[in-house]
Amino acid sequence: MASERELRVSVDIGGTFTDLVVEEADRLRLYKSPTVPDDPVRGILDVLSVAAAADGQSLTQFVGRVGTFVHATTRGLNAVLTGNAARTAFLTTRGHPDVLLLREGGRRDPFDFTVPFPEPYVPRSLTFEVPGRVLSTGEILEPVDLDAVRALCTRLAALEVEAVAVCLLWSTVNAAHELAVGAVLDAALPGVPYSLSHTLNPSLREYRRASSTAIDASLKPLMATYIGALTTKLRAAGLTGRILMVTSMGGVVDVADAAAAPILTLNSGPSMAPVAGRAYARSDLGADDVIVADAGGTTYDVTLVRRGEIPSTRSAWVGDEGTGHLTGLPSIDVKSVGAGGGSIAWVDPGGLLHIGPQSAGSVPGPACYGRGGRRATVTDAALVLGYLDPDVFSGGALRLDTDAALAAVTADVAGPLGLDPVAAAHAVLDLTTEQMVRAIEEITLQQGIDPAGAVLVGGGGAAGLNAVAVAKRLGCEQLVVPAVGAALAAAGALMSDLTAVYNVTLPTLTTAFDPDRVNAALAGLRRQCQEFVAHVGPGASEPSVTLFAEARYPQQIWELEVPLRVRSFLSSQDVLDFAADFHATHEEILGVTDPGSPVEAVSWGARVTVPLRRDTAVRARLGDSAVPATRRAYVPGRGLVEIPVRALSSVTAGEPIQGPVLIESPFTTVVVADPSVCELAPSGSLVIRPAQERRQPTLTEVA
Repeated sequence: MASERELRVSVDIGGTFTDLVVEEADRLRLYKSPTVPDDPVRGILDVLSVAAAADGQSLTQFVGRVGTFVHATTRGLNAVLTGNAARTAFLTTRGHPDVLLLREGGRRDPFDFTVPFPEPYVPRSLTFEVPGRVLSTGEILEPVDLDAVRALCTRLAALEVEAVAVCLLWSTVNAAHELAVGAVLDAALPGVPYSLSHTLNPSLREYRRASSTAIDASLKPLMATYIGALTTKLRAAGLTGRILMVTSMGGVVDVADAAAAPILTLNSGPSMAPVAGRAYARSDLGADDVIVADAGGTTYDVTLVRRGEIPSTRSAWVGDEGTGHLTGLPSIDVKSVGAGGGSIAWVDPGGLLHIGPQSAGSVPGPACYGRGGRRATVTDAALVLGYLDPDVFSGGALRLDTDAALAAVTADVAGPLGLDPVAAAHAVLDLTTEQMVRAIEEITLQQGIDPAGAVLVGGGGAAGLNAVAVAKRLGCEQLVVPAVGAALAAAGALMSDLTAVYNVTLPTLTTAFDPDRVNAALAGLRRQCQEFVAHVGPGASEPSVTLFAEARYPQQIWELEVPLRVRSFLSSQDVLDFAADFHATHEEILGVTDPGSPVEAVSWGARVTVPLRRDTAVRARLGDSAVPATRRAYVPGRGLVEIPVRALSSVTAGEPIQGPVLIESPFTTVVVADPSVCELAPSGSLVIRPAQERRQPTLTEVA
């Protein structure tokens, strides 16, 4: 374990700012610096330099104290979305070249025939068939033709292929053919990275396995270069500690493991906010049902934590659902909408106001940044309403241009709608709030959950602008805005564990259960977990392993994950208990159950976690803010009026503060534009009880 003098730091690169959270002696400090899109590593060094200067140290001195460096990045995600990944070949079993073309799913709106059929992730011109066939039983029907594979490698070299994805039928049952192809690739194409589907994603569904393998292979050259540059520059700056990368599953892995399977980092940024949000909700209110919202510069990401469990999904898409590309690997279930601080406000030809999904990003940024941006954004509207202090934005690192914000809102919103600029700015914030509410309702109401019964955690640099309004609109009785909420994802990275998930495909029915084969598979999964624990080295204390099955009723299409009560099935009662657990899970998630039906387990899995620290919220220590006593800001129904301003550092624990009031920290402003009541929790979080709308009495009550 690290000594108290060592620092643990995490970095999250957002669309507008690069966030740095520093943990020292159970205290968190937060720093921000503008993201550098063309050189993200330089942006990381910039924000580290800001932290070093705050400590009165050189960059080398500061970085030399870092024992653990944790990094979340959207580098791979952006490459897939923009089509800038490596030139990748796809090798599949002869007779099955259309796996990536035929796909899975379809249009979100089945009657919208204007949506074109999506192109496969790897084009047919780079898809090649490998002779050889393995049956579903694992029996080899036709040996793999390695001479044909060697000849194929010559073609791949001529085509200047940069990566290769290999996905052969039933390699999850017998991997001999994929391993043989991999050996040929090693010999014939040295230096060209490749991915084998059975090691990356041993899933039953062919498209998901093929898609994940193709995405992973295509990211290897890019991410190897990025991770290499990151590691080299950090080491050159004086870092001797451990470098970890955040995964889509809400955990972390060693940087070398991330380079070996870069698809694990695809959704690393959004996956961390739920970890921190859960920790603060537990610490401040003892709550286990939590809505975690992270409002960044580009998107508003929301996750529903139920009974303390962060949800995951294997149906994560890169791009639009149905027409994007399915990752096929476990990922934190996050709903994202284009409603961040940099989201652009615009009016369509029909006179309707829209927010996003376009974003001004960090370059040129909102109009008020003074970097050449001309489009009105949510941040510009907040400045017009008086919610932001133009002189101390982002800890004083940036001075906002109020006149530019007013001009942008007037040109893009007020003019087209025939409103005065203040009313137009309020309309922008109001619509942004509504989009945030819809995103939350989509993940709660669709699961039969009343959002009013959950605690809302507001994170992200732009969270304070709308958090109270969103909570009030949802009917939530309590809202938590962590002091480090402006960098909630980065804070979550410091609270995460080293994690890995392993799977094996082994279909079996509860009415024809094969305990010997299942127990052998579970033993193999446990061995993989033990190897992972041994591999991670320092910090591998108190590891935990959770076994689970992915099961369904016979003839169903989709499986549900069911935790196992036992490490091995030793009796018929163990099988009955497993079936009962599946029936209960099916009823809870889908609302129906069929206790008389057998249960089919399709695959078995193990999830191993190695804690790096206590999974608890820690107090944030933010710098003092010099704020005026009052500021002219917008209050609904009253317009622009003078309202009190409080620095978060001046609020004492337990002190009730009633709105309207603006509570400012160096990196965010919490807007309380109504009589809601705020208190400071011991962790430094603001706990707010939103003022609820006065309910109109019914006729019976009046009588």
